[in-house]
Amino acid sequence: MNKLISLRLLLALAVSTILFISCGNAAKKNASPETATVQKDRVEILYFHGAQRCITCRAIEKYTKELLDSIYSQELASGKVVYRVIDISKKENEAIADKYEVSWSSLFVNGLKADKENVNNMTEFAFGNARNNPAKFQEGIRQKIDELLK
Repeated sequence: MNKLISLRLLLALAVSTILFISCGNAAKKNASPETATVQKDRVEILYFHGAQRCITCRAIEKYTKELLDSIYSQELASGKVVYRVIDISKKENEAIADKYEVSWSSLFVNGLKADKENVNNMTEFAFGNARNNPAKFQEGIRQKIDELLK
């Protein structure tokens, strides 16, 4: 009987360890911009959302990420382009939501050069195009990023 309990305990410990290690590795793969190297002069794409998200909100995130991964992967890796998905329903994101006066889903594509921020609220454009015309949405975001990278 003691061997059976010991075996079950050992098995539970092994499973717990594997899960713990797996979760830790997932967090490292999706490192936040705060932990990655970020350049002083950069373009920041900030996608704000709440706890409840509609189809269009999800499309904005999906097509923004798709665009960045396909065209700006080197810039993302170098910190020249930074993409942040920010849940405004979380207490730790109140300050940034207040800074941009965000109270619902929003998309900003901002340029930072010489300690000056060029803020571009792309929310209306994003909601008008992301779901029904993703190609136009991605092209508009690409144009703004390219303009800010110059």
